Amino acid sequence: MTVLPITIWGEPVLHRRASEVEVFDDELRTLIADMIETNEAANGVGLAAPQVGVGKRIFIFKYANDDDAPDEGVVVNPVLTLSKVSGALPDPEEHIEGCLSFPGESYPLQRAEWARVQGFDGDGRPVDFVATGWFARVMQHEFDHLDGKLYVNRLVDRYSKKAMKQAKKHGWGVPGLTWMPGVDPDPFGH
Repeated sequence: MTVLPITIWGEPVLHRRASEVEVFDDELRTLIADMIETNEAANGVGLAAPQVGVGKRIFIFKYANDDDAPDEGVVVNPVLTLSKVSGALPDPEEHIEGCLSFPGESYPLQRAEWARVQGFDGDGRPVDFVATGWFARVMQHEFDHLDGKLYVNRLVDRYSKKAMKQAKKHGWGVPGLTWMPGVDPDPFGH
């Protein structure tokens, strides 16, 4: 297994819809193993293939939950069914979210409280579970990456402006920027 560099906001693969996985083979299983290793080194709760520069509809997760769902796994070609998202403003302490591809920054975002996750594992077997609370947030966050969205694209105006100021300050928004888990300092201080 290999730890892969994580792409930073502005890398084109992060901003376009990822393509469906058509072949479940050893190459796919190696990518999944590398994503798991990368997520572990980055102290993440999830990682989508575009975050390691691969435009495929795959994400992995590792999040202890109280749902009747696995605490870790992979979902290939996922489909999410969501409960309604509250129209209330996000709570700046309760709804804070961060992203390995927008490293070191965190902003509040309102998400659906419930998500049904369907897709396939790395061998092409069906996956189907329900996630609630923070686990549902993780599923939505990773799924968004597959549609070319980062959580900062969903922020309400006042937080969006703050995020874009930080992106400019860091010099993000251009292709070719990455950080290396286990080598570069942990941007979230874990």
